[in-house]
Formats: sequence, structure tokens, C-alpha cells
Amino acid sequence: MHDQITSPPVAHRPVDLGTEQRIRIVDAVIAAFRVRAFHETDVDVVAELAGLPRGTVTGHFPSWDGLVMAAVDRWNAERMRDVVPLLASHGAARFLRGIVEENVRDPSLMRLLTSLLNVAATPGHPMAATMQHEWGKFHRVVRDGLAFDVEVGREPATMDPTRGAEQLIALYEGLQLQSMVRPQMDLLAAYDRAVTRLRVGWSHRYEEQVWSLDGA
Repeated sequence: MHDQITSPPVAHRPVDLGTEQRIRIVDAVIAAFRVRAFHETDVDVVAELAGLPRGTVTGHFPSWDGLVMAAVDRWNAERMRDVVPLLASHGAARFLRGIVEENVRDPSLMRLLTSLLNVAATPGHPMAATMQHEWGKFHRVVRDGLAFDVEVGREPATMDPTRGAEQLIALYEGLQLQSMVRPQMDLLAAYDRAVTRLRVGWSHRYEEQVWSLDGA
């Protein structure tokens, strides 16, 4: 049994009312998206769940898009807290598996992010640039993780990290999309099988080939 080192109690400053309300509002957004589709959730739903007047919600978050992003940022940070260290300790493939594990435990955020793919792909949508930036940042994180994996010998030097990231993320996102409409699917087992095959391909040099529909 380890000795416990105790410290004198720390005096914490009370949270001001505005901050407390913003926390309640973001919590309410997350609670709403756990049980509702993206298109079924709005400021009125959030205000009711937060137990605050609609005007208080819009006073703190004048933009609905900004409120959604605040909730996504907070929710994703909580999901990634224990996953991010895997990137350095176990590599990019294990890092993505860690996210899959979190999504299996709680698929709500995965459903929301999938809904936001449509937003990110809609020209002129006010959230599109932000969402595209976030997806680009995620690709760079995986790409840099694979580059480090090659450097330390976890992945073969025959794998180009940029293309490897495209392939790994496509596998990771595609399987999760399938699992949302095929609830009986064992997502973790499918991920492990697919990554195993993908990494075999990374171990071999090959000449690029361009395939056409007419077989030429």
C-alpha cells in the first residue's frame, strides 16, 4: 500500500454565472446529440435541456454553428484524452483503433461527425471551412504519426505516409460508416482485419497503375 501525500486544501475561485451557464449550455448540446439527429436539434431543444431561457443561450452563443463547434470541441477532447498518447507509444494504426474503441463504447459523437460531413462538403456553408480545416488537421496528425512510425521502425519504409494516411483514414471512416447502418457488425474485428491486410500491402514496393473502366 502506497503512502498518501496530502496537501493543504486549495482555495478555488467560484465559477462566475456566465461561465457556469456556458458549461450548462454546451453540456445540453452534447446531451441532445446523444439522442437526437443533427437536423432535429436546435436552440429551443438546447435551452429546454439546459433549463435556461432561449435568450440566455443565444446571448452566450449568438451563432448556432459556433455552439455546435464548441460542443464538438469539448466532446472530442474528452474522447481523445486517453487516445492521443497511443500515437507516440503504439503508432498511428493503434491510435485510430483507440478512437474506434471509444466510438464503440459511445457512438453518439461518431454519428454527429458523420452528419457534419455533409456540412463540410456543402459549398458556401458557414461551417464548411472550419470542418474542412479540422479534417485536414486530422489527416496531418495521422500522416505525421505514420512518418514517425517509419522512422522508429514500426512501419516499413516502403509506405509513403501521405498516401498511407489517406488509406488508413478511409478504412477507419468507411468501416465506422458501415457499422452505423449494420449494427450487428463487429467494428473492432473488422478494423483489425482490414489494417492487417493494409499493412501487408505497405510492406511491398509496387509500381503505380491507373485502371480504367474499359480495362485499358
